[in-house]
Amino acid sequence: MFHFLLRGIWRLLLGIDFLFFTLFMWLLAWLPGLAGSRLYFLLFRRWCMSFVRALGVDLRLHQHYPDRLPERYILIANHPSAFEDIGIPALFPVHSLAKAEVAQWWVVGRISRAAGTLYVHREDKDSRRRAVEDLVAELERGRSVALYPEGGCKGRRVHPFRYGAFEVSLRTGVPIVPVFLHYEMQETFEWKDQHLLVKIWQFLTAQNPRANYHVHAPIEPRGFADKAAYAEAVHRRYLEWQERYLD
Repeated sequence: MFHFLLRGIWRLLLGIDFLFFTLFMWLLAWLPGLAGSRLYFLLFRRWCMSFVRALGVDLRLHQHYPDRLPERYILIANHPSAFEDIGIPALFPVHSLAKAEVAQWWVVGRISRAAGTLYVHREDKDSRRRAVEDLVAELERGRSVALYPEGGCKGRRVHPFRYGAFEVSLRTGVPIVPVFLHYEMQETFEWKDQHLLVKIWQFLTAQNPRANYHVHAPIEPRGFADKAAYAEAVHRRYLEWQERYLD
């Protein structure tokens, strides 16, 4: 009973800390000198980790290769949940490509814009084309980027990949770093048609809130004839990891 009480108090303190941190980040986002800066981006990553801790999620990083990450890379991942929108930047120094609606979210939208998040209207072909150019530009600035090649939150099963990430990799020569996401309470973490606030409550009350992020060896673009062949080869790997981690 005493242990349960201490845990509840600790969770409450983490929640209060996150709320004050969020207010601080929102206020900083209005300052032209800080919005879009490296300092704000570093604070944003800490804010994401603060959010993870406030939710009580046990976020684990599993590295399946012996070397360090490349200096620049294109991180891709499957997209079963809303949680990875904070889980990925909490663990990796990447500028993420998000759906355009995120930019308009109350409080969080301004924070994400100030952190340098890129946006795309997923169903708009012209917007997807502009997003490819934005990703190329970010990589040319020496930054790493992250996106979800399924083209949105598709649930726990891996869906076919769109070609954007692979086109960018071929054009720039920057390798892809594949990350496979596995939530041990798959049903709880999977985002279907729930309101985001309902999903957050499910994260908070999950009996086993462990999130396993499996990082596999970088994939170099050389050797692939085109973006379709590249996407298909990487997609096959994701199907293998799906069988390993989920089935």
